Order: sequence, then C-alpha cells, then structure tokens
Amino acid sequence: MISYALKCDQGHGFDSWFQSAAAFEVLARGGHLSCSQCGSGKVSKAIMAPRIAANASKPETAPASSTEPVLRGAPSDIEKSIAELRRKVEESAEYVGQDFTRQAREIHLGQSPERPIYGEARPDQARSLIADGVALLPLPFRPRRKMS
Repeated sequence: MISYALKCDQGHGFDSWFQSAAAFEVLARGGHLSCSQCGSGKVSKAIMAPRIAANASKPETAPASSTEPVLRGAPSDIEKSIAELRRKVEESAEYVGQDFTRQAREIHLGQSPERPIYGEARPDQARSLIADGVALLPLPFRPRRKMS
C-alpha cells in the first residue's frame, strides 16, 4: 500500500491510500478519482515528503478499516456539511446511476411514480432536463456506489 498527497484543480488537498503506484495511475487515467471536498474529477499528486517508518525493518501500512481518503487535520465545517448532505441523500433517495436522465424525465411526465432519486448526468443532459422544466440540483459529491 502507498499513500499519496493529492490535490484537485480547486486547490483542495487530501491524502489517499492506493494498492500500488500502478493502481493510482490506472485510477487516475480512468477518471475514477475525485476530490473528497468538492467532488472535482481533476485530481493529481501533490508535492509530498517521503514517510519513513520509525522501525525501518517494519514498513508502514494503510489503516485496515478505512477505504475513505485520509484527510489532514480535522474536517472543516464545509466537509462536515457535505458529509451530512451525502448521508441524508443516500438514506432518502434511490441511486439510479447513469439512468438518471431517463428516470427523472419519466417522473416529471408522470410516467413513473414520484420518488426522490439521484444519479449521474452529463452537463448537456442536465441542461436538457432543466429546459424541459424538470427540477434538479447538482450534488457536491460523487456517488460512493455504482449500480450492479
């Protein structure tokens, strides 16, 4: 495991663990990294100092229980608010993934039962929904889970 200091194009810094340097590169090239604060997909490595284990014969390892990025310091009020919003959305709405545009339009037209949903849409799809009178709101985070 390897820990990298990362930054997004908005200047937010955070740390995250990766299985290897190659795993980081694959995730970065595939667009699978996002900022833990604003959700920006433009994430790159930040300048960082090497970590040296206190006992050189025992290499440092990632925390076993965490899959979330390790942030520096305590979370800010904005980070706490975004985390609370994420929790509320995930508890009360159905994740529909890439099918968001179709399902939102069907709900708006009365072709599907009204219910809270969230998912993913390209900017042109979101503009089309708004032009058609569909109420939507961009979320300040990316979904944690993908549809199976």
